[in-house]
Amino acid sequence: MIAAVKGWFAVLSALLLILPTDAQAADDLNGAARELARKTVAFAGRGETVAIAWRNLSPLNSSDLSQVRAAVETALRESGFRLVETGGSAEARLTLSENQSQYLIVAEVRKGEERQTFIAAWKRPGAEASPTSTAAVTLDRKLLWEQTDPILDVAISPGAMLVLSPARLTLYARRDSGFEERQSVPIVPPRPWPRDPRAHLRLTGTAFRAFLPGALCTGAIDPALTLECRPSDELWTLDSGSRTVLLAAFAPGRNHFDGHIVTQTGARKTVPPFYTAGAVEPFWIFTLVDGRTQIVDANLDPAGLIAGWGSDLAATDARCGAGTQILATKPGDSHETDSIRAYSLINRVPAPLTAPVDFPGPVTALWTSNGISAIAVVLDLSTGRYQAYLLTVLCA
Repeated sequence: MIAAVKGWFAVLSALLLILPTDAQAADDLNGAARELARKTVAFAGRGETVAIAWRNLSPLNSSDLSQVRAAVETALRESGFRLVETGGSAEARLTLSENQSQYLIVAEVRKGEERQTFIAAWKRPGAEASPTSTAAVTLDRKLLWEQTDPILDVAISPGAMLVLSPARLTLYARRDSGFEERQSVPIVPPRPWPRDPRAHLRLTGTAFRAFLPGALCTGAIDPALTLECRPSDELWTLDSGSRTVLLAAFAPGRNHFDGHIVTQTGARKTVPPFYTAGAVEPFWIFTLVDGRTQIVDANLDPAGLIAGWGSDLAATDARCGAGTQILATKPGDSHETDSIRAYSLINRVPAPLTAPVDFPGPVTALWTSNGISAIAVVLDLSTGRYQAYLLTVLCA
């Protein structure tokens, strides 16, 4: 939780209704269809011609999908719309998805230059009777390490773990019972640390790079831990899943990135200053210093806003549900407990994939790890100790 982010932020270009797994849902498909039609009429107006396009991201078969389409289209006609294949005065892109307890229909409705996004949901059969048996995706949490000294980042390999603290870098060997310390080397920053330092470890094979405020450290973990640090304003490498990276300039003396970035194609772009970033193809998501969560398209142009997220996120590649997942913290401040939840992005609207995973204090760092997982660092408010967790999205 890098900065206090409270409340809901206005979305001018679209109404983003984020529906958590425990939110109110209709009892059946027909009820959800009527609710979606009601919202669409309120936006587009009665008597309009509407062109509809469907996309199915749920496990429902073609027969079930036909029932969903028939229910929604019937509800729209009964609300006064005339449905056409193309050329309507309004357009509706409907995406069918799901979470642990509900089926979801995400509708992006356009009329002229205006656009709004709605979500309607109905309960999955048996979800209330057996809430855990229907969970398709879960977020697994594993405690890797805890200590009194602050933890800036952790990197793991099949046989070892690196723990980066402001004063030292420690190598641990993996044992059957956990990890044991193998070697530790001090870190002497070329410049004084800022008050709230951040750092990022990238371990590739046996070599690593540690990005620090105003410095870059390089070294190896085999046959022994080596470390060499030098002053540097080199761009930090931000991984997003296993296939997408972004280079970003860290603001000197601060705890955020200044907005100057370089894409994988070598294009240099500028976005507002941000804390963290993650990709959900074809979009990038940035948690901005001003408290907003910004979606940008492939050209890094603004494509929407997300309300109700905190300042830490990371992308993973477990390929559950609609594809790449974004792990995001809840809004809050540094004196509160925190939670992380996995989302997919459907028509630029976040759809919850998992239940929130709670932590005993604020999340102080969240980085993608090895593509399919993330490292979360938490300050336990009850003990004052720092804890590093490995978070993995598990598909059914």
